[in-house]
Amino acid sequence: MTHKTIRVGGLTRVEGEGALLVRARDGRVTDLQLKIYEPPRFFEALLRGRAFDEPPDITARVCGICPVAYQMSACQALESACGVTVEGALRDLRLLLYYGEWIESHALHVYLLHAPDFLGFPSGVAMAASHRPAVERGLALKKAGNELVAAVGGRAIHPVNVRLGGFHRVPADLTPLAGPLRRALRAALDTVEWVSGFDFPDVEHDYRFLALRHPAEYAILSGDVAVSDGTAFPVHDWPRHVVEEQVRHSTALHARLDGRPGYLTGPLARYALNAPLLSPLALRAAAEAGLGRVCRNPFRSIVVRAVEIVHACEEALRLIDRYVPPDEPAMPVAARPGVGHGASEAPRGTLYHRYRIDEDGLIAEADIVPPTAQNQARIEDDLRALVEPRLGLPVARLTELCERAIRNHDPCISCSAHFLDLSLRHG
Repeated sequence: MTHKTIRVGGLTRVEGEGALLVRARDGRVTDLQLKIYEPPRFFEALLRGRAFDEPPDITARVCGICPVAYQMSACQALESACGVTVEGALRDLRLLLYYGEWIESHALHVYLLHAPDFLGFPSGVAMAASHRPAVERGLALKKAGNELVAAVGGRAIHPVNVRLGGFHRVPADLTPLAGPLRRALRAALDTVEWVSGFDFPDVEHDYRFLALRHPAEYAILSGDVAVSDGTAFPVHDWPRHVVEEQVRHSTALHARLDGRPGYLTGPLARYALNAPLLSPLALRAAAEAGLGRVCRNPFRSIVVRAVEIVHACEEALRLIDRYVPPDEPAMPVAARPGVGHGASEAPRGTLYHRYRIDEDGLIAEADIVPPTAQNQARIEDDLRALVEPRLGLPVARLTELCERAIRNHDPCISCSAHFLDLSLRHG
């Protein structure tokens, strides 16, 4: 009888705090736990009793990397409850803000968190010693995304300019952003070429993908929920299809889709369900990178992220070119009792919000389902499939492979911590 145990006490180059435990016996994985031990955040409880227009500002504090995603999903859910739909130039500005977040988040992950895995470095800082031009290109890309978020959102981290119905104020002129974005687009195309030349493990998984799908654009801000088995449903039907449950080893909930765990949301899912709607340069870059119509190799998700940076830069330039400041910075939104649902595509996948507003215009219920919590079970499935046929490798080599496999999904662990274990004793 043979035993092997892999322990990673603290995952590195991921956002938040997590660990991994794998136990194997006689050539089979007998126990595998992606442990998320980040403390609970209590955001849903904090929202109860707050005014109906406060969640976009409060939920933006869930994450310093993807605050715009939280603002957009919150706005859409609350506007839906109040019977308001934001369109035209105000919607374009929201999309532009979101593209800025995609650029900065994807650039951070590609260059500083993920690329070191492929080039044999422990960190982006160590990689810079011999790949300085590449790291500088990544930092310039991130800076371009930050500047876009700051120009539209008021500041680069935790933007303060977003409100229900639109913005507190709108930019008079966006053309100063065009020059840096054109340079960012060139850097994004170079990024696709760079990462597509990495050495990828020969791994493929039969994923069940979930992502938003919009009839006219590569879905990011809105759309119906599409699944790779051919089904789709409107966002307001989310609670009928996606159900969360607690597991003992994680402070994040696990999600089931139509009764089954282990689906995947994020770049691979968006690409599989929406690739024909990528911008022209992004489509060409994807083809030249050899991605094919669907990519099922999680290690190649770095290429898909790079393609999405190209799309974000090209589409942001298109929006800037046609921008005419709207007459008013926001549409009026009046509170009314009811339930609203909203979803958008955070860099790591679909982010769902639901709110119930009571008769006094206060938040009576709040539910937030982040992408990393949805992906947890699927990441564990990936790890199990990766480890079991390679149990003959040294533990150190297996550990390295496992950490890489987790980073493939760019988990944002702080966003996903969601768990409350409450014990009451009376008397």
